[in-house]
Amino acid sequence: MKIRRLDLDDQSINPEHQALGIPPVEYQITHPSQHPLLRIASYLVFAILIGLILYLVYRLFLGGNIRSGAQIITDTLHDPMFWGALLVGLIAQIIDGALGMAYGITSSSFLLAVGASPAMASGATHLAEVFTSGVSGVSHLKMGNVNKKLFFSLLLPGIVGGLIGTYILNTIDGHALKPYISLYLLVMGLYVLSKAFRHIRARSDINTKKIAPLALFGGLMDTTGGGGWGPIVTTTLVGAGHDPRTTIGSVNFAEFFLTVTVATALFSILDQSVWIIVAGLVIGGLFAAPFAAYITRHLKTKTLLILVGSLISLISAFNLYTAFGHF
Repeated sequence: MKIRRLDLDDQSINPEHQALGIPPVEYQITHPSQHPLLRIASYLVFAILIGLILYLVYRLFLGGNIRSGAQIITDTLHDPMFWGALLVGLIAQIIDGALGMAYGITSSSFLLAVGASPAMASGATHLAEVFTSGVSGVSHLKMGNVNKKLFFSLLLPGIVGGLIGTYILNTIDGHALKPYISLYLLVMGLYVLSKAFRHIRARSDINTKKIAPLALFGGLMDTTGGGGWGPIVTTTLVGAGHDPRTTIGSVNFAEFFLTVTVATALFSILDQSVWIIVAGLVIGGLFAAPFAAYITRHLKTKTLLILVGSLISLISAFNLYTAFGHF
């Protein structure tokens, strides 16, 4: 469950984030957006979220299940998978809250380590992100953090990349695909680690023609690997000189539509155990904010990047070792 409030005020942590080319910590700022197409998109977000809530309530309590909703909840609380997912959600949200990115690649790395298939890891992660990415995206829109040109440049290519990724997960055997997903997550872990030792300079010569291919690649890798949209798209655009505030807002708003598309496309190939994992991820994320705030106050961003990058890399290396050990 991804919960973000961008802290874009002039505080000591933000120049450090800007120098390293990663998103700042979040808080709300007041610059209302009035673009009609973006307004329609925000209404669509709310309609989708309300529809999903009603669907979940119907399936849980009114869908003609043999067991009652209360019994399902009780069984879930006694399932070790739920508590494992809760711990994963807690860790992933702490990392995302402190760095402003890496929720997907962190949760997917851990889920793969505990035996989830690539499709299950990606599907559960994206389902857990639907609500929070929607709220985050609309918040950015209402506060003027969405650049409509950048948003629409990201939207369709990102969705197309996501759909290609779901096709790959749906057609290739999970056991055969898992080593390659672990290798991708290892690369992403090393990429996050490298951010601790790189400094960027804002440039004015921004090439908008590169945005669509970047979004296509980001959507593809985000889906197949269970995460990576933020580290790939946001950090690349910010590193290229795009305004951090509108870049993060636009990427987050586009991420909601990518997340809904991926979650919908993967829903048909996942079994009911995905909801146990999703519940654990969401509930774990709800309790993570205080820990993320503590870490942000007491550790420098560079130190955090080294710790997180090393953690993801080590877990992915372990997943690679385990995967190849079965061949």
